Amino acid sequence: MTSLRHDDAIVFTDGDVDTNPSTTTTLGELVDQRYSRRQMMGGMSAMTTAAFGASMLSGCGADDNDADVITVSDGSTVQTQGGRIVTLTATASSNAKTTSWSQVSGPSLALTTSGTSVSFVAPNVTAATNAVLAFTATNGNGSSTERTTVVINPATLDFTAVAKNKNDIVTVPTGYTASVIYRVGDPLASGVTAYANDGTDSNFAQRAGDNHDGMSFFGLAASGTTPDASNNTRGLLVLNHEYINPNYLHAAGQTTVNGVRTVEAEVIKEIEAHGVSVVEVTRAGNTGAWSYVQASTLNRRVTPNTPVAFSGPVKGDAMLRTVYSKDGTTGRGTINNCANGALPWGDYATCEENWAGYFRRDTGDAAVRVVAGNTKQNISLSRYGIGEAATGNHRWSTVTPADATSTVYRRWNATASASLAADGTADFRNEPYTFGWVLEIDPFNPASTPRKRTALGRMAHEGVMPGRVIAGVKPAFYMGDDGRNEYVYKFVSATAWATADATPSDRLATGDKYLDTGTLYVARFNADGTGQWLPLVFGQNGLDANNTRYPFANQADVLANARLAGDALGATPMDRPEWTAVNPVNGEMYCTLTNNSNRVGVATSSSQRSIDPANPRAYVDTRTDGKTNSGNANGHIVRLREANDSTESLTFTWDVYAFGARAGADAANVNLSDLDATNDFSSPDGLWFGLPTNAGGQASPLLFVETDDSAYTDVTNCMLLVGMPGRVGDGTTKAVTSSFGGTATTTARIGAKPGAKLKRFLVGPKECEVTGITSTADGRSIFINIQHPGEEGAYNNITSNWPQSQATGTGTGRPRSATVVITKNDGGVIGL
Repeated sequence: MTSLRHDDAIVFTDGDVDTNPSTTTTLGELVDQRYSRRQMMGGMSAMTTAAFGASMLSGCGADDNDADVITVSDGSTVQTQGGRIVTLTATASSNAKTTSWSQVSGPSLALTTSGTSVSFVAPNVTAATNAVLAFTATNGNGSSTERTTVVINPATLDFTAVAKNKNDIVTVPTGYTASVIYRVGDPLASGVTAYANDGTDSNFAQRAGDNHDGMSFFGLAASGTTPDASNNTRGLLVLNHEYINPNYLHAAGQTTVNGVRTVEAEVIKEIEAHGVSVVEVTRAGNTGAWSYVQASTLNRRVTPNTPVAFSGPVKGDAMLRTVYSKDGTTGRGTINNCANGALPWGDYATCEENWAGYFRRDTGDAAVRVVAGNTKQNISLSRYGIGEAATGNHRWSTVTPADATSTVYRRWNATASASLAADGTADFRNEPYTFGWVLEIDPFNPASTPRKRTALGRMAHEGVMPGRVIAGVKPAFYMGDDGRNEYVYKFVSATAWATADATPSDRLATGDKYLDTGTLYVARFNADGTGQWLPLVFGQNGLDANNTRYPFANQADVLANARLAGDALGATPMDRPEWTAVNPVNGEMYCTLTNNSNRVGVATSSSQRSIDPANPRAYVDTRTDGKTNSGNANGHIVRLREANDSTESLTFTWDVYAFGARAGADAANVNLSDLDATNDFSSPDGLWFGLPTNAGGQASPLLFVETDDSAYTDVTNCMLLVGMPGRVGDGTTKAVTSSFGGTATTTARIGAKPGAKLKRFLVGPKECEVTGITSTADGRSIFINIQHPGEEGAYNNITSNWPQSQATGTGTGRPRSATVVITKNDGGVIGL
């Protein structure tokens, strides 16, 4: 066939030129078909939208006026790319009784038919791929069919990079919309009043908590409370509330008299504002607005006061015994929850990060523990950052409760009393050991008791990202320990994956199956680009009672003191390991290393670390406001490939996907990834890959990178970038020389320069962190969290008015952390 363009439409004629590149129907076959049904053929019409931009292909005509003959459109060829919505519209003669569309060949397409039109979202591909569809019309005299070939090309990042800015709104690319749906204080039950946002509100056990963070979306069936992972218009958002901004939470800040918290209502509000939200969200149809459902029976808050159960090797150990749980099997709540993970069986995993700062420990406690025969606890508490003279965040332990029997506040005092039982069953000296774990929550059952999975170790947990699950292979779960010079871990289950467990009837029992027995490993990164996973197993490699620094008693002791075990094994100290993410196509694991002010050229103290190949930069970052940041000021993202691409492997190869830097920074030793104005960033934190159920997680999956930055804030607010990374080893090696803390040179292993395959997608409002990211299965709605906007201000010095300012750029109210949903105006997959 030939084509002529008229008024932005392409009109196809019945010529002799075969423009269909598909081999499924040759020109000769078309001729044979045409003559075999002679009078059943007519003209043609085909239209595709969102193929490239807003192009439209159309045509019309009829070459047979016999009222008893069916006529349909001729076939045509159209082009699109992964992630785009394609709509094909055909014509049939008026005497056709029925019409239908079907797929003939190519990658599987989810077709939606409306009259004589059919629509689908193109999947992503690695090379141009044909999908052939057939349109058929019938009546009592017969039927006629024609085919259309859609050529699907590999996806690209099809948006203009957002410019760096310091506006007080969430800025997204042209063609996208950002909407706020769930804010601090929003009511989570019927009858709970709207949030006044003036510091007078209470009952945070039934309101959205503060400082939204890690988050996952779980699809719900169209009705009822059962899971449906494929539902893109109804689901549960489960999100962390990491900490609080008391200067906005209360009417005039915290009330403290001589170091004592005197208003109990303030403190209970602060405690309840931590933890996790489970909230139902819905969309009005397939293209309407998202909102949350205040009265949903599935809504739930898990706070630091919520009963939890311990599970795994540390359950019942003496170190978990307190006056609350004398047998060490239960505890209360979760706190300082940062990153997260969506588990393969449909549960939510939340990670307890900087929990240590909430505990009080009076001077003299160490001596009491020595007398009680618990000398090594002093080593443990110190390694986890709970030294003597610690007052505890917000001084919760100083409250005198109205109910004299309450231990809600006293539990935050970890000071051992010499007059009470040495085993800790009469006070809360062991309470710090009840935190630092991964907590599993069943989002679909509000009555269920969350479980702390002790086999995954105790640390300042960040992400707990599952690797690819493959039938017959033991799954792995990757984690970072967010502290300067801490480690990267993975847990490998003792149980091989069974596909039936993707939709179990008892999700928490399935968690028992995969998370309570297995091996925890810590990573060593070698200079030659290889690495080992070192097992944290009692009795192996010095993890025993003969260890001179910390004598381990058993496996529970090793897991509860994973940091000390990692020290003993010689793991590689990293630049604040935070979120982890796994490429759904090739299984490679990425980990953000946010920054490290203690990284130097040559270490001269125990708190410093010299540069090494996995952490190769120590420099001075000069700001535009005259201030400086030093060490590894801008952070980087390391990635590793397991041997044989298997989660069970004990060795890997690694390199650095991207180094954060200012676009104009020293290319030789700082801006090693050659970032420019469209993609320069600092302090990567949140990290997430698109889902394999849509084009964003197929072929070349999208990597979403969020920042939590203080080094680049002289130029821009925090941001979200989208990348299409390659593979470990796709770049080069380069000698890098430090310029801070002594001169030294090491060899950096640098991934391929991102170039146009990494772009800034979003910039947040003033003084915020961009964090928490998830999406619907179709990738057409992305959810993110904006944390602590206006964090440098207070009730009497408001420095941001977001989210009130989102609509107009201005406002007058106090800022609130909030969940934002982002959609593409044409309905396509985000980023493509």
